[in-house]
Amino acid sequence: MITSVIPFETVWPPDAAEVEQRNEAVFDKYAQAYDDLYQDKDYQAECNFLEQIFRRYGSGATRHILDLGCGSGGHAIPLAQRGYELFGVDQAPEMINLAQKKAYGQNLHSSVFFETANIQTLKLERVFDAVISMFAVLSYQTTNAQLFATLKNVRAHLRPGGLFICDFWYGPAVLKQQPSIRVKVIRTDTKQIIRVAEPRLDIEKNIVTVSYRLFIFQNGSFVEEVTEDHRMRFLFLPELESFLSQVGLQVIHSCASTDLDQPVSDNEWNATIVAQLRPN
Repeated sequence: MITSVIPFETVWPPDAAEVEQRNEAVFDKYAQAYDDLYQDKDYQAECNFLEQIFRRYGSGATRHILDLGCGSGGHAIPLAQRGYELFGVDQAPEMINLAQKKAYGQNLHSSVFFETANIQTLKLERVFDAVISMFAVLSYQTTNAQLFATLKNVRAHLRPGGLFICDFWYGPAVLKQQPSIRVKVIRTDTKQIIRVAEPRLDIEKNIVTVSYRLFIFQNGSFVEEVTEDHRMRFLFLPELESFLSQVGLQVIHSCASTDLDQPVSDNEWNATIVAQLRPN
């Protein structure tokens, strides 16, 4: 149960060197509380949205899907339940462990596969009907080199006519709304988690560094404090279209969040883009 999501106005700037050091272990201990923190995220609705894109823009049948930055399997597991074959990758071993346990627990181990890997350097020696990268995974590619390498790898794993679908932090909305400190409180039967998210905006680099502090309580007793820094790049449609074009992918649609018929807007922080590897 989520009891509160509270915005604040002040910004706490973490030390830059400390941010770089922590960022090497993004989703390390944070993974332990991940599913509790995002229990309110409607993955089924987002999978409906993905299937809508497959039907509207897909060239041929969509069956085999690569999930880049799959996390704990939030999209991969429901899609596998719907009959798709999924291959999910994430650089955090803790996330992959969670995803594998879910797959085995639901007897999906023959239709969904998970592997620990860096999405910039992944080489599977096969192609897919679609590549998805959801929950702002693309925004974790904070340099031009990282972004280009990731998109180049997307293209390498798509069949001709295949789709690339990703959501990301939309620059005009980030700059208009401005990030602020937020507190989220989660309660389960035996656990309470208090998450404090403290952002720092770097306009010159198009980066928001979010410092997360988790306070974890078990049966009313304090157990642990977890601190991680997540560096997120907010993107603009023209630059993303340019990067995609450079690797041979053509943008065929963009929209706000998970509403296929709603144009991107500076009132909506999240945006989705659909690109296609045109048939030869």
